[in-house]
Amino acid sequence: MCGIVGYIGFRDALPIIIGGLEKLEYRGYDSAGVALFENGKVDVTRAVGKLSELKKALSKRPDTSKASIGIGHTRWATHGKPSENNAHPHTAGRVSLIHNGIVENYIELRAELIEEGCVFTSQTDTEIIAHLLNKYLEEGLDAISVLRKVGERIRGSYAFMAFDAKNPDKLLIAKNASPIIIGQSDGEVYVASDIPAILNHTRDVIILHDGDLAVVSLNQIYVEHDGKEVKRESQRVTWDPITAQKGGYKHYMLKEIHEQSRVMTDTIRSRVDRAEPGVNLGELGFSVEDVRSIDRIILIACGTAWHAGLVGKFYFEKIAKIPCEVDYSSEFRYREPVLTKNTLVLAISQSGETADTLSAMEIALKKSRTAAICNVLGSSITRKTEHILYTHAGPEISVASTKAFTTQLAALYLLAIDFGVKRGTLAPDQVAFHTDAILHLPTLIEQTLACEESVKEAAKEFSNARDFLYIGRGECYPVALEGALKLKEISYIHAEGYPAGEMKHGPIALIDDKMPVVVLLQKSDQLFDKIISNLREVESRDGKILAITDTFQHKELHSLAAKVIEVPSLTEFLSPIIMTIPLQLLAYYIADYNGTDVDQPRNLAKSVTVE
Repeated sequence: MCGIVGYIGFRDALPIIIGGLEKLEYRGYDSAGVALFENGKVDVTRAVGKLSELKKALSKRPDTSKASIGIGHTRWATHGKPSENNAHPHTAGRVSLIHNGIVENYIELRAELIEEGCVFTSQTDTEIIAHLLNKYLEEGLDAISVLRKVGERIRGSYAFMAFDAKNPDKLLIAKNASPIIIGQSDGEVYVASDIPAILNHTRDVIILHDGDLAVVSLNQIYVEHDGKEVKRESQRVTWDPITAQKGGYKHYMLKEIHEQSRVMTDTIRSRVDRAEPGVNLGELGFSVEDVRSIDRIILIACGTAWHAGLVGKFYFEKIAKIPCEVDYSSEFRYREPVLTKNTLVLAISQSGETADTLSAMEIALKKSRTAAICNVLGSSITRKTEHILYTHAGPEISVASTKAFTTQLAALYLLAIDFGVKRGTLAPDQVAFHTDAILHLPTLIEQTLACEESVKEAAKEFSNARDFLYIGRGECYPVALEGALKLKEISYIHAEGYPAGEMKHGPIALIDDKMPVVVLLQKSDQLFDKIISNLREVESRDGKILAITDTFQHKELHSLAAKVIEVPSLTEFLSPIIMTIPLQLLAYYIADYNGTDVDQPRNLAKSVTVE
């Protein structure tokens, strides 16, 4: 959530900052602002709404203006409603500051600062940091000492960046649980909360760790941790900047749906042995002895990643024969879970910065083994555990996750096969079956995208509905939950996912001619006929049925459903990935028909870095 961009260099900072913030719009925000040091003074401009409003506010700035240092921010409201006063940057005396995260002890700090004579102009917790920085700078402390003092006073998750009007040649930075990176090129320094913001300028980035303090100038990047200087090595980003642009698609979400075949190939490639069937997950660092000693797996995640975990439970129990639980990270961290040294707690996160999952990992680290499935190199979650399995979805810009979800499923499947081999629960012919199936997955995803026009027609037909029911059995039940979530997120239509077998235990009361029922039916599902019986019950109550199935030309299904979307058939384990794609397209086109903001839905942020 929120976007941070800073610049020091020989060019005008404003277009670089605005360009960076535009690359971070996917994170979700409700106001924006910039602070520039030019003509010997600080100029702060803020606006409520999208960046277009900020640009209007900046339109009177003379073309000849040039700021060699500046900071910019897109805010997602936590403390204080969206308003110009609550927008960042905040100023206090000589300090201009932007901040992501939450200061948990802001009430007592605010009272203390008011008593000392500080005047607050916003309702935010962020302004407290600006006043603290100003206070210690006025006391004559140097920049790094000031950061130390502020770090001792504030509690919470944060990444903040500031500059001092009396020394406008350096940026002051602190990081704790919210991401921040530093990039360099000849004679210029860039700081941002995410890689896409600076990718047009440099691919070499330093990823700050939790607890890091940094003072950045053109001549030096000084990083300190626990009072000692540390060297954070620069990492090379392999993404092409074009990857993070729309590439001719109307929305990032649609582009990312269509990228799934390619990113699936990237996630599988080099991990599946074609010559001698098997998987190679040496990067994860689990020995045969490690895996055989695991007696239980707990998958922790939030939102879409939690749905991936629900599918992963089937994988681990059916393939590797390991008991598996799936927990919301936000619940796990507060329920005093029973953990042992033989429990594996596996975190799933696209960004690797999800606050609840990070806190849940802290609990797990004290009592059990841990591992992570993540998409972002060097993110906070990946630094908390040695055992990391990266998905290779590339930058996901749309708030509603698509390709990150399907690559998480692929990673979970590969991990279950690896564990099955190491535990001896898979015979060689079974390993060959599983690896052959996943090698066909990218091609079948590409074939599945051919259903787009049919889904588009269905979306138009059902776009006026205000409630949806999504149902499925087995591995398809979590996919039904994910389909319902996608529709809610981007179209603001109420949707509910349910196990088909539970329909008579409540949801059937809702069904009428105004409530579409989206059903997932797998050819390999032993409960196929029972789901057909559920659909007869829907039809008898005038419910409109949209069926997604890998069973071709099933006469009764076609007679019951208003619309049938047929997709290629694979295996019971991988068909849920195939069936996810029509659900993503359905949500996308319903939202597009209804004119909502597909990539940046209201009230949502890409990475939830606060509780």
